[in-house]
Amino acid sequence: MEKVLVLLLIALSVAYAAPDPRGIIISLDEGELCLNSAQCKSKCCHRTSGLSLARCAPKASENSECSAKTLYGVYYKCPCERGLTCEADKTIVGAITNTNFGICHDAGRSKQ
Repeated sequence: MEKVLVLLLIALSVAYAAPDPRGIIISLDEGELCLNSAQCKSKCCHRTSGLSLARCAPKASENSECSAKTLYGVYYKCPCERGLTCEADKTIVGAITNTNFGICHDAGRSKQ
């Protein structure tokens, strides 16, 4: 356990010492490998299947498939861009089974 903590501290110190603003663990660009959406600049860590590697991806645009939320920090469909809403199954069952997919809509435009 002590060895794991030491390795984690070393990895974090290297990440914070890196002068590159892109980052090694956080602030990842699109296409870079990720473990959680919080690591990505876009806040979307996306995978195409359960066996694929997750990579940072852009958020879903209007009329694109989206996911309302995730419990695991990794999406099969990215959430919508700012100002759009994902009309999908928002129940906890949908989040657990990864069936909470929908379509991004502009809430302001659809009310008019």
